Amino acid sequence: MAAARDTVSAGARGTVTPPREGQTFAGTGALARYASFVKLPHTLFALPFAGLGLVLATYEHPVTVVDVVLIVLAFSAARFAAMGFNRLVDGELDARNPRTVRRELVTGAISVRAAAVAVGAAALAFVASAFALNPLAGWLSPVALAWILAYSYTKRITIWSHHVLGLALGIAPVGGYLAIAGAWPEPWYSPVVLALAVAFWVAGFDVIYAIQDVEFDRAERLHSIPARLGRGGALVWARLFHAAAVALFLLFWFVAPAPVGPLYLAGVGVAGGLLAYEHSVVRAVERGGVDASRIDRAFFRVNVLVAMGLFLFTLADRIVPG
Repeated sequence: MAAARDTVSAGARGTVTPPREGQTFAGTGALARYASFVKLPHTLFALPFAGLGLVLATYEHPVTVVDVVLIVLAFSAARFAAMGFNRLVDGELDARNPRTVRRELVTGAISVRAAAVAVGAAALAFVASAFALNPLAGWLSPVALAWILAYSYTKRITIWSHHVLGLALGIAPVGGYLAIAGAWPEPWYSPVVLALAVAFWVAGFDVIYAIQDVEFDRAERLHSIPARLGRGGALVWARLFHAAAVALFLLFWFVAPAPVGPLYLAGVGVAGGLLAYEHSVVRAVERGGVDASRIDRAFFRVNVLVAMGLFLFTLADRIVPG
């Protein structure tokens, strides 16, 4: 890693410094460096779905403030571990990718040893928080952790890495429900439908995000749908994935383990509209080069609104009298 950092530094001399990635922080303090290291704002993709699972569980099970705190801690720790591990695995690749040469492991702002310790601590915090919630959540936590860590290797072997990432986030609503209920719901397939809905949503926006690295992925023989099919073909599949996500969120209304009502459906409608807007924003990519600011806006802002919107509409459906 040190050699790669030296190579990048030498190669970068005399060139224009690439812009800082989106959802990172300009500060040099430890808090800012570690928040940028794992792109802390991206927690807003998964955490609202953990909250959605929690809301569904409250129809039949009590919830306490301690439960909420433990869920937030567990999912934040899991995401820190997953993203930090990804940075460790991809360190050499990040050092060669012009888009990522300012990442903390590449520049030396965080050492590999310090990053590994932080990832290990986050993984332990996740498992401990899960066991503090209930035994089922605790015993399932190593399985979830193994899945979200394994994602980091998948782009080296399959174009379906987008879906592996999708299922990693699809664990969130199932985990949020189990954290409160402590048991699998009925019908048994309802969590599967919700997890797949989240998985297709994530796969769609991850395909869009990966468009930024088409040339790099091809040069490094990394697997992604954009690298295989090009920008135009990738956007077609991203639309199909998002259409599948909306359909599955609608299907969940029929099979949910709780009596979700019309406000949940309104949330699905809003999410569908936001996803349509997302694709309109990146449509220019289909006609030529990549506009990084548009990709970033579609990837982060819109999808945070999708996640938060579905959670808030589901919560409103729970607390507003029918």
